[in-house]
Amino acid sequence: MEPEEKIPSPTSKVLKPILIGVAVIVLGYIAFTKIGHALKYEDTDNAQIESNSVPVLSRVSGYISDFKLLDYQQVKKGDTIAVIDDREYLLAVKQAEADLLAAQADLTSAESKLPTIGSDKDVAAADISVEEVTLQQAKRDIARDESLFKEGSITQRQYERSRSSYQTAVQMLVSNKSKLKQAGMQTGSAKAQIQRSKATIGAKEIALDQARLNLTYTKIIAPASGKVGKTNLKTGQFVQQGQQLFSVVSNDRYWIVANFKETQIEYMKVGQTVKIVIDGYPDQDITGKIAGFSDATGAKFSLLPPDNSTGNFVKVTQRVPVTITIDKAETLKDILKAGLSVDVDVKVK
Repeated sequence: MEPEEKIPSPTSKVLKPILIGVAVIVLGYIAFTKIGHALKYEDTDNAQIESNSVPVLSRVSGYISDFKLLDYQQVKKGDTIAVIDDREYLLAVKQAEADLLAAQADLTSAESKLPTIGSDKDVAAADISVEEVTLQQAKRDIARDESLFKEGSITQRQYERSRSSYQTAVQMLVSNKSKLKQAGMQTGSAKAQIQRSKATIGAKEIALDQARLNLTYTKIIAPASGKVGKTNLKTGQFVQQGQQLFSVVSNDRYWIVANFKETQIEYMKVGQTVKIVIDGYPDQDITGKIAGFSDATGAKFSLLPPDNSTGNFVKVTQRVPVTITIDKAETLKDILKAGLSVDVDVKVK
């Protein structure tokens, strides 16, 4: 017995074309909307929220004597967030102060020699004047006594006495001139010693300032307001000079870096409106504006930039970093976090 054929009802005959027509209209509307959007907008999901991350460094070496911060704790710029044991730095300051006092004492000693040397110089100059007069008188005496001796008016002994007086006067004059020269050399030496002492004082003052500065570095100050990252720092831990302890993520300013394909940026300009959707907060209505374009593609900033001069060149669409500011970012600080993924939609026409 042959099965009976099902005869479609009149209702199904009418409903089927209607459903097909509705589906075609919906698909056509969606396609029209997508095409219209693509003609006026450029979008990408290759974007992240950025913020300033400031590293916290230790400027001196030592053992941590005080640290109580928790991971991701809020700090304010200027807060003391860690303390290094400062005892050896206090001793360094005292040593530098003692060295400076010793240098100042050396300067005082060098300066005190100048009056004595000046007095010796004056005495030597006065003695030279006296000896020059004595020598002139001795010259006249020996000239006179020589004539008298030849005439037989005086004895040999008297003549030799005059010669001895003349030679003594010559030697005394030479001696006093030598003393004057020596006093002059001592003056120069004393002045040089004073200059050296002043230079030493300058160096010791710098050393003292450096020691005091190093002492201030034992208090590690927050370089910016924000939240600290993961610290991994404990009281009693030894840290090296220049060691990065952790970072402070500043919440004073946020922006977005979106990486658009090079084929998307033809009509993009600074100041264009951007719709922003944060993956973690898709219901938030956030807008922004294009602030600038990178002068190089992202590949140029990579550790090993591609070398297109080789024979194995394969053309790859490059991406250009675009900076986007966030409107009313100060009201969104509770949800803005550096590193969050976002979708951006730029109206270009």
